[in-house]
Formats: sequence, structure tokens, C-alpha cells
Amino acid sequence: MILLDGKKLRDLTASRLKDEIVECLAESAAPIPQLAIIQIGDLAESNSYITQKKLFAEKIGAKVLHKIHPNKVSEGDLITEIEKLNKDKKVHGIIVQLPIPEGLDKQKIIDAIEPTKDVDGLTAINVKRLSANDKQAIVPATVLGVISLLEHYEIPIEGKKVVVVGRSMLVGKPLALALLNKNATVTICHRHTQNLEEHTQQADILIVAAGCANLITKDHIKEGQVIVDIGINFVDKENTVQKISPIGNKPENEIPKKRMVGDVDFEAVKDIVSAISPVPGGAGPMTVASLFHNLVETWKMQW
Repeated sequence: MILLDGKKLRDLTASRLKDEIVECLAESAAPIPQLAIIQIGDLAESNSYITQKKLFAEKIGAKVLHKIHPNKVSEGDLITEIEKLNKDKKVHGIIVQLPIPEGLDKQKIIDAIEPTKDVDGLTAINVKRLSANDKQAIVPATVLGVISLLEHYEIPIEGKKVVVVGRSMLVGKPLALALLNKNATVTICHRHTQNLEEHTQQADILIVAAGCANLITKDHIKEGQVIVDIGINFVDKENTVQKISPIGNKPENEIPKKRMVGDVDFEAVKDIVSAISPVPGGAGPMTVASLFHNLVETWKMQW
């Protein structure tokens, strides 16, 4: 069984990005690559994610501009802020840290980001480009992280049957599009899918982003499958679920007195599959790395 180790690949990616930045700065008078993060409110969860991004930026020699707004900020003020950052030549990537407070139009705010600075790949223009297999598309970080894991471990995608469990706009749907662009045959399953195991057992590659602890058991898989587990769930000592998230950019460290598990029952399936990503330490670490990969790419195109 091959362990798809996201931490090792993250560190390799960080080293590569650092070298790219050093080389480019030595050859030109370009500014240091800078990511602008727009945060709304003061969620501890968001603070943790932003800290990870700042630490990674420091590691590779990039900058982070952190803009914090109160919960009651208006859409107009946020869009005005984004428009200023769009015009700022010292800012090469912009993200809105999710989640944002209810009452704000998330997509409207994200769509205010200039597509060439949309390093999260979430604007409608970048989603359309991804669906059209346009080379200008910026691939969402979690999606890029999953594909990078598969390619790094030389797991073929072309011609393979891939089942994605989860259909969120952040992970499931763009991941399906990206895999189609790699010439996979893709099936998307979700909470209304009947007889889930009949679909998952047919997969050559099974990717799970449902946000449901241990959803996938040995009854859902077949021998020799490749599994990428994107789900992050926190359980207590009695395995009662405390927190669930299908998004890949969660903290890789467990929170006190809770245990982090994925959507796949790792212990039950690890001796059956040919490769699997762990939780923590699989897709999660690659999300931040992939975000900064996107930043460096947009930076190189902007000067």
C-alpha cells in the first residue's frame, strides 16, 4: 500500500517555489509575490487557516497582506476593497477567507476579484475556464492539491474511472471538471445517491469530500483501489463527531482532546487498497501549497 503523503509533497513544493522566487527576483526588478487575504469577522477557525498561509508564505519568501473586516461590513465596502487590490501592482493574488457571515453574497464578492488574481480559482470566470479546459483557468487549491498528489505518486488518471463523493462548489464539482480535463471518466455521488457502495466499488480512483466521518468502509471499496480522502472531521474519544468539513484546507494538527479523522475508515481499508491519503497529512497540507503555487504562477504573469 502506498501512503499518499501530502506533508512530504508540500515540503517539496515549498522548496521548489522558494527556488523559483529567488531565481526570478535575481533576474528582474519584480516585487516580492504578495497574497492579499480578506477576512470578515474573527472566527478562530479562519484565524488558524490564515496563520498556516502566513507561515507558508514566510517559508517560500512571499508576503501576505491581511485585511480584516467586521462581521457587519457591507458588500459595497468589500467590493471597493477588492477593486483597490485588483489595481495594486504589488498584490498578485487575492482570496476571500471562507466562510463569510450570512447575509453577504459570497459569489458576488468573490466575482469582484480580477480573474488573473483569483488564486483560489473560485470566480465564475475561472470556473467557466476550468469547465472549458482553458489553459488560462486557475485550478482551485484543493483540487490542484489532489491532482498533484496523484501525479507525484505516478497514479494514472487518463482513462480511469473516478468516483467523487461530494458535490460542493469548493471541491466536488471543480474536482470532477479537472479530472474530466485529464481524460478520466467521472461519476459524482452525493447524499441522495442510492446504493452508494455500488458506485464506489466500481472506481479505480475514489475521492471522498463529503464531510461525514468514516462514511466509506470496507464494504464500499474493492481491492487495489486508490483512495484520496479530503474529508476532515473531529471526533472525541468515543468517536462522536464534533466538527465536520468537506474542505481540504483545514488545520493539519488535531485540536486538543479531539481526534481528526477523514471520510474513509482508514484502518478498515488500508490493507485492501493500493494507495490512500491519510487524514491528517494527505490532501490537507497540499491545499496551502497549491494556493501558493497559483500565487507564484500569477505573479510571474503579472510582471
